[in-house]
Amino acid sequence: MGLDKTVASAAEAVADVPDGASLAVGGFGLCGIPGTLINALWQRGVNGLEIVSNNCGVDDWGLGLLLAAGQISRMTSSYVGENKEFAHQYLSGDLEVELVPQGTLAERLRAGGAGIPAFYTPAGTGTQVGEGGLPWRYAADGSVAVASPAKETREFGGRPYLLEHGITTDFALVRATVGDRHGNLVFRSSARNFNPLAATAGRVTVAEVDHLVEPGELDPDEIHLPGIFVQRVVRVTPGDPTAERRVERRTVRPEGAS
Repeated sequence: MGLDKTVASAAEAVADVPDGASLAVGGFGLCGIPGTLINALWQRGVNGLEIVSNNCGVDDWGLGLLLAAGQISRMTSSYVGENKEFAHQYLSGDLEVELVPQGTLAERLRAGGAGIPAFYTPAGTGTQVGEGGLPWRYAADGSVAVASPAKETREFGGRPYLLEHGITTDFALVRATVGDRHGNLVFRSSARNFNPLAATAGRVTVAEVDHLVEPGELDPDEIHLPGIFVQRVVRVTPGDPTAERRVERRTVRPEGAS
């Protein structure tokens, strides 16, 4: 492949993602999600996916498309969000869900990408996060089929901390505003969210970009994620509906309000 990491289409970029693969997916709600790459996976019909992402989109967009099609077997997330199908599949036993404190999830991805196997954090001490027993998967009758294990605890400075493990995945899917052919990426404002963390955690990272530039056009000081972490870059086609930036919950002032 050389230094030019661009591929012709989103379908080509995810063509080797197999059934049962694990994926770290960037985004927060619908902000900064790699919608074109997600849509390509949906079109392929890949099944049994184990997804690590802050949440699972909404019922008809983002990762919610894969969920509704029954293509996801496990989610590692910090919250259920606005997705009713997510809650339904979890409570009915069709989906395994590991809920992780949001900061811990971010640090687990960062640690995995940095080659750090585990770390200690105070988040979750004194709760089921540390003591175990959180339902990961329900049985059809509503009983708990799989529960979270207890985590190792140590004291530092007289305060208890939990041992959390870094996360690495087979693939990572991220979205950036600008990328070059070497895979250097720039994210826009809050769309930066989980994207750099997810990118470092994937063994093969695929980035969809709104604008593709030539190597050398990006000022090194502007780059948020170096190309060493990115294996494939695909430019989003202007006007592609799968790349639409949706607002998860639009909030406006009442008409006539000052």
